[in-house]
Amino acid sequence: MSETISWNTAWRIAKRDLNARFKGLRLLLVCLFLGTGALAAIGTLTGAIESELEGRGQELLGGDLEVEVWQRDLLDEEKAALEELGEISGGTRLQAMASAGENAAPIELKAVDTKWPLYGTLTLADGSEAAAPKPGEAWLGQGAIDRLGIKVGDTFRVGQTELIAKGIIGNEPDRLSEGFQLGPTILVSEDTPAAAGLLAPGSMYQSKYRVAFEGNRSPDDVQEELEEQFPNAGFDFRTRDRASPGADRFVSRMGEFLTLVGLAALVIAGIGIGGGVSSYLEARRASIATLKVLGASSHDIARIYGLQVGAAALIGSLVGLLAGVLVTPLLAAALDGLLPVDTGFVFEPTALVIAAAYGLLVALVFAATPILRARRFPAMALMRARVVPLSRDGRALAWVIGGMAGIVALALLTARQPLLSGGFLLGAIVVLGLLALLGFGIRKLSEKLPRPANPLIRNAMANLHRPGSSTGALVTALGFGLSAFVLLAAIQSSIDGNIDRRVPEQAPDYFVLDIPRDRVGEFETLVQADQADAAIRTVPALRGAILAYGPEDSMIRVSDLEEIPDGAWPLRGERGLTYADELPIGNSLTEGDWWAADYADEPLVSVDQEFATAIDLKIGDQITVGVLGVEKTARVANFRQIDWENMGFNYVLVFSSNALADAPHNIAATIELPEGAATGPLLRQLVKEFPSSSVIEIGQVLSEARVILSQVGLATFAAASVAVLAGLAVLIGAIAAARAARTYDTVVMRVLGASRRQIMVMQLAEYGILALILAVVALGLGSGLAWLVITQLFEFDWLPNWWEVLAVLGGGLGFVMVFALAGSLPLLKAKPAQALRAL
Repeated sequence: MSETISWNTAWRIAKRDLNARFKGLRLLLVCLFLGTGALAAIGTLTGAIESELEGRGQELLGGDLEVEVWQRDLLDEEKAALEELGEISGGTRLQAMASAGENAAPIELKAVDTKWPLYGTLTLADGSEAAAPKPGEAWLGQGAIDRLGIKVGDTFRVGQTELIAKGIIGNEPDRLSEGFQLGPTILVSEDTPAAAGLLAPGSMYQSKYRVAFEGNRSPDDVQEELEEQFPNAGFDFRTRDRASPGADRFVSRMGEFLTLVGLAALVIAGIGIGGGVSSYLEARRASIATLKVLGASSHDIARIYGLQVGAAALIGSLVGLLAGVLVTPLLAAALDGLLPVDTGFVFEPTALVIAAAYGLLVALVFAATPILRARRFPAMALMRARVVPLSRDGRALAWVIGGMAGIVALALLTARQPLLSGGFLLGAIVVLGLLALLGFGIRKLSEKLPRPANPLIRNAMANLHRPGSSTGALVTALGFGLSAFVLLAAIQSSIDGNIDRRVPEQAPDYFVLDIPRDRVGEFETLVQADQADAAIRTVPALRGAILAYGPEDSMIRVSDLEEIPDGAWPLRGERGLTYADELPIGNSLTEGDWWAADYADEPLVSVDQEFATAIDLKIGDQITVGVLGVEKTARVANFRQIDWENMGFNYVLVFSSNALADAPHNIAATIELPEGAATGPLLRQLVKEFPSSSVIEIGQVLSEARVILSQVGLATFAAASVAVLAGLAVLIGAIAAARAARTYDTVVMRVLGASRRQIMVMQLAEYGILALILAVVALGLGSGLAWLVITQLFEFDWLPNWWEVLAVLGGGLGFVMVFALAGSLPLLKAKPAQALRAL
């Protein structure tokens, strides 16, 4: 062959040499299958959820724009401004208690007018469609029916009014936009809360008005106009583009995490691809040499084996894409009820194209080096490669750099947060570099250390640094594999810790809202008559919006801010307010002094330290809040550190009594019962004696939170498992590749008289030394990455179970040793004469 063969000829040769079952390239197939499959499933799922959120924004919100205000109805001029925009639908949301006979349950009362819903359709459990309920009637969530022990057609009470259960809610179109609820929903007519005595001055309720625009209007522009028109109204806004900010935020963060997991799986898979292609070409050493003897050029070799590897990569990627599409319904089912996603099959072409592009680019980067290394050496060098390993081809560097640039460009162009994805890729490169340096260091250290007296350990140490040793590949594979074990265990156990440990330990048994101020003593007497040892804490409860803050002579109006500062979330809409004579439980002063119990001078306010830092607030500055349309200004007296985990009453702003005591408000309370105390009788008594108050059972809330966090944990576990599987595949491939290189050494040692037991001990000693060193590295690397995921992406507490993490790491070490042993068994069966003739 004097000239370079055509692509057609190269493909014919490649196809004849390519095993129908891709023998030798199966590691390449598995790695690309896992990597592209993970990215395809992640992209398809997040794309489907985002499409639902975007396409159903009007239905999920119940309008194009929502205006929400606390503890009052909209004023006539405010309603008139909304009516100019289009059709409006108003209603009330509040926590309440429902009772039937001896049964009582905390509920979310949702009062709607006859125009509700402006978009979407209410569907009942029997499949029929329904509109807003008539006066005296109600649609109930299944949870309310179960807890009250009633059926359709029965009556029950809410506050001071009696209602008929007319049906069970099947699909509530705007449920997702309502956010987390503290009880099952009961839908009633708009006049029901007032008739039930639940809207007394100071009661905690929300008035919500949705608008269906006439004509083509921008919700953001309309929101800006309303903010300018009513700067001190304390409005909270939502638009059809952000119908459920909580869901948007969750999908964004989960999507970021899952995408990073997919990229990690592909990076790990890339190592396996490089090792698998190297092992495959090593097995084809004689065929490559024969082709060169027959006149094949270096370009011919690159074409032939490049086509083989490319065909395997394409098939592995396509099968991965198919698996990603097929597994999406399972992931959707795991998130069912938490996010709006169809549990059927979803096809997202963009996500599949991106996943395939990642897979093929990774294959190019990691397969280029072994292919180019094999093509440039003469036949005799290939024949001697068992004894004299081939040196690396510097020209492969250009292909690797080009492929890496393509991966980085693709990540930055398609990522929701380019800096995060770019930082992750940079981190992956740094980790790979560190593992490569660690492998180099282990080789040099094992070479410099004194030789052990035990010949088996001495040979095991020599295997770490001898020419042609696979220490580098094993360090990379073991490092990533063990780190993936630690990462998964730390994330999962930390999520479990957030679910099971912190919250239940410190939570009260009941929250009680809207206790009349003049009946607090009666409330406490009732509770202690039932449970003498119950701990009761009461606080005044108001709602208000921060309107201005800063030095007295240059206060900043919140309405004038173009963007809310990072960490200054209390500036958005209305927040809970209270006043107190003493420092609240679970709070500690960080700067300034608390006022005296009988303080009656200029109104003062205590501010959360983190919030004060976010808005650059100083002691002596002032804060103005709007409470029921009245502006109240107080001077900053001190800063507090809040323990948000105690699940008690925690307020960003706590005022002196003379600042807010004259505003209409009620009292909120927490009740902590003695361990093992019966809760049913007390709950029934509270509902009977305080029908306008809302009693929230924390156990039920924690159960719902536990379900949500469990769903998050399940999705995290499934995604992280892909990276673990990729790491295991790479590890198996590295051990298999090392086994092929060890055949010659094993045969020589067998000829020199080594027993099978001695050879096995040497193998286990070599892998054991590497595994123990890398276990320490993996513990630091895996737990560090898990900390970033838990605290920065999910914003959970860092609560790993270290015993569980160490147990999983120990299991990973055991797994490595088992595979090392399994990889050594074929070496013991090698026949010396046959192996020597193959050299």
